This record gives sequence, C-alpha cells and structure tokens, in this order.
Amino acid sequence: MIATDLLVSAYASGWFPMAVGDGSIRWFSPDPRGIIPLDAFHVSRRLARVMRSGAFAIEINRDFEAVIRGCAEAPRDPEDPGTWIDAEIYESYCALHRAGLAHSIEAWQDGRLAGGLYGVALGGAFFGESMFHHVTDASKVALAALVERLRARGFTLLDTQWTTAHLEQFGAIEIPRRAYLVRLTDALSRTPEFQ
Repeated sequence: MIATDLLVSAYASGWFPMAVGDGSIRWFSPDPRGIIPLDAFHVSRRLARVMRSGAFAIEINRDFEAVIRGCAEAPRDPEDPGTWIDAEIYESYCALHRAGLAHSIEAWQDGRLAGGLYGVALGGAFFGESMFHHVTDASKVALAALVERLRARGFTLLDTQWTTAHLEQFGAIEIPRRAYLVRLTDALSRTPEFQ
C-alpha cells in the first residue's frame, strides 16, 4: 500500500500514481495537464433534462469502495484492456478515504449504484481519479453534481490529469504544467470543506 502521507505530498506537488501492466506503480505529472475550469463547466441540454428528471439520486461517500471497484472494472481502451487500479491502488485510496481525503460522488437508481466517480480533495483542489457507469448518464450526472459541490464550497481547481474527448464535452482543457502548478499552489492555500 502507498502511504497516505506520501500520496498527500505527491498530490500537493502535482504527481499521482497509477499501476502499470507489469504490476508496478508509476508516478505521473503530465505536461500539459488536464483541468475543468469550474466556471466554464458545460452541461448539454439533454443532460440537463436527465438531471431535472430526478432519474438519479446523488450520494456522497455512501459506498466509496463500490465506486472504486466499479472504476477498476469499467471497460478501458480496447488496445489496453488492463486497469490502472490494482489491489495496491485500491487499498491506498480506501486508506485515503478513511483519512477523509478521498471521496466518491455516486448516482443511485432504484436502490442500486448506477455510476459515479472518486477523487482526492486537498485544500481547494479536487483531483478527479476515475469514473464509471452501469446506467447511461449516471457518471455524467455524478460529475455535474461534483462541480456543483465544488463551486458551492469554494474550491478553485478540478484536476482531470489528462483530457479526453469525453471530458472535453464538459469544458476540459489542457494547460502547461507550469501554469497548473501555479493554480495548484493557490488552491492548496484555501481551506474549503468537501463534506
């Protein structure tokens, strides 16, 4: 297991871990870095209708371990069917959750976990780690709920690590690592509460 204090120090310096195919853990600090500017988050009309419909109930930290398992089991790139969430990553983030630093945002439907995401909150930064869904739009609704929560509580940085076409539809952009570290330093100086 990766020590909680090491993970906290790494995130505060712009680094995060991932399991790689050979069973080892590697550390990454991408340049450019993916973020979603909280003031530019975009919700499509269709997704806004889904959110208004009440199809999903949003819960925070109701079943963190189920969320991280769902993310580990989610289909990946067909050319790389492995997962970056191995047993060591799983245990490490569960320990971060027990320490009050890792959180899950969950979309429930008919009493079942339909999708969600998890990440790490430090200061005014939220580091999104992974998301999954069993029901269409569940993870998107969870992401919108996360952004709403971050805005309401005074967070200033939503780190997505890298950008993907999926995240770009919500307003994700890439910024140079140097600019990211300036934003990170500012965010870490703030003291909002995630819970």
